[in-house]
Amino acid sequence: MVRIGVLGAARINRSALFVPAAKTEGVEVAAIAARDPERAAAVARRHGIPVVHESYDAALADPSIDAVYIPTPAALHGRWTLAAIASGKHVLCEKPFTANAEEAHEVQAAAEGSGLVVMEAHHTSLHPFTARMREVVASGVLGEVRTASAWFHAPIPPGRDIRWNPRLGGGSLMDLGCYPVRFVRDVLGEPTVVSATALRRGDIDRRMTARLAVAGADVTVDCGMWSSRVLGAGFTVEGTKARMRVSGPFHPQLGGRMRVDGPGVRIRERADRTSTYRYQLAAFRDAVRDGGPHPNGPDEALATMQLIDDIYRASGMSPRQPA
Repeated sequence: MVRIGVLGAARINRSALFVPAAKTEGVEVAAIAARDPERAAAVARRHGIPVVHESYDAALADPSIDAVYIPTPAALHGRWTLAAIASGKHVLCEKPFTANAEEAHEVQAAAEGSGLVVMEAHHTSLHPFTARMREVVASGVLGEVRTASAWFHAPIPPGRDIRWNPRLGGGSLMDLGCYPVRFVRDVLGEPTVVSATALRRGDIDRRMTARLAVAGADVTVDCGMWSSRVLGAGFTVEGTKARMRVSGPFHPQLGGRMRVDGPGVRIRERADRTSTYRYQLAAFRDAVRDGGPHPNGPDEALATMQLIDDIYRASGMSPRQPA
């Protein structure tokens, strides 16, 4: 049994951990801590978590906990991942992995040789639908890839939401853009940043559009939390032989579909409705318990953070900083 402690009473806990844990053998959410102990206690009562710790440090000192899940604001991810490693705990840390690539490198160095599983919670990478996209591209059915586009937009109005707070690692690229950035890496290969444009509200990128180069293809990544493109997520790839269009690429369990069309080519597929978070939790459990492989370790997370930093710099903005 892998016993997990939660560092924070964030909204994402339910979908990312509590619900999949109830359906995943060999995993128990054993404890929770939060800055507000009363809120932690309320979450514990609601979800049947047996132990409430008065602080994150107390949770890390609990010898009965094998691992921690970190859903804090992005600017705090690195700090608590490093603290968890120092405490001998395995880590499942929400994306983005850290505030920036420099901090990701620090976590990578701490994790190396520790014998601990340190996983970025980039759940989309662990769903078979993502592997299927990669397989289609690699098969050559599309021909030579010329252009591609990945986008994720959601309406998050300006206000007190932490995603509008630069000191907590806010911004559309950090919150939403990390999905298409990693998806491009997973499906097409390693990109380099050509250019980027940010629509800003103070120090926050409310929308970010980046142009990337991947093996000769021109790739656009677009994300926004307050722009004219209000809501939607998708992925398209234009090849010399056919075009692939994907709806719901980042949460495929909600109805993801793939369509490939070209002369003599017609593919229609629907995604497995199993939650990405269940695949993620099972991969984390297996890695902790059995040493099973997973693709979301510090090396992969560092590569994604480097791209995010490069996009910020190309847009004229600075990478986020740890809190």
